Amino acid sequence: MDLLQNQGTGEDENLRKLKHDIKNQLSNIHLALEQLKYELPDISEDCMFYIDTISTSSTKINDLLNDTH
Repeated sequence: MDLLQNQGTGEDENLRKLKHDIKNQLSNIHLALEQLKYELPDISEDCMFYIDTISTSSTKINDLLNDTH
């Protein structure tokens, strides 16, 4: 029984590390998108649509990670 409990704990730890790494990358994406908004002189409507879509999708991924235990 101890072996099964240890396996579960190891899997939980791996999942926690994976979630942490994904969240770090999502943070980088959000920062880059915000910087793009300020760096580009005249953002076209199409470009803003893509920036917003990427931002929305990465926020949804982050929310999914927060919802899992």
